[in-house]
Amino acid sequence: MKYTAIVLAAGKGSRMNSEVQKQYMTLGGKPLIAYSLEAFEKSAVDEVIFVTGAGEEEYCRKEIIDRYGYKKVAQIIPGGKERYHSVFEGLKAAAGSDYVLIHDGARPFVTEEIIARTMRTVREKEACIVGMPVKDTIKISDCENKVLDTPQREHVWMVQTPQAFSYGLIYHAYEKILAQPDCGITDDAMAVEKMCNVPVCLIEGSYRNIKITTPEDLVTAEAFLRQQALN
Repeated sequence: MKYTAIVLAAGKGSRMNSEVQKQYMTLGGKPLIAYSLEAFEKSAVDEVIFVTGAGEEEYCRKEIIDRYGYKKVAQIIPGGKERYHSVFEGLKAAAGSDYVLIHDGARPFVTEEIIARTMRTVREKEACIVGMPVKDTIKISDCENKVLDTPQREHVWMVQTPQAFSYGLIYHAYEKILAQPDCGITDDAMAVEKMCNVPVCLIEGSYRNIKITTPEDLVTAEAFLRQQALN
């Protein structure tokens, strides 16, 4: 079985309020994206497809892939306008894979253990996503910010990445999604949920597997690194 990781780093990161795109911002002396690539490099996946912003391929090869010696990165390709366009470009590049693990490069604390657990589960279930049960009470609101519903907390999860699927399943789902304008897809499982009659299994990741989206997240990430250094 061939497992391919698609690592996404094509976003602009507008909520970081920085001229430097978040995936290239320095975290603990290294580019943020390097942490995800390193985790997959050490994992059992066979290869990595690295999806970057258009025109950034050469920079990424020289300053990240070659500099840190990531041998499993088989291709560096430009992404598309939206996240789901970038994923589909990665899927096309991963042709011949049996399973794909799709990961947001802005999640630097993915671990080899999480990746291994995802690989085991996707082979059994065909579709699985990493996440964690929420700690807070969640409210569903209407367009006027009035509470519509309060779901039972034990059934609500924060979804993370990687999200893993059999190759044919996720490719077919994205083909159908991309045929529809303004599909509103926010994660890969949603493509499968909307287009395929296949259940998606939730597996535990880690509360540390955060996505760096705002400056506050970067402060939290630095604290995690300091704690890791002490351990």
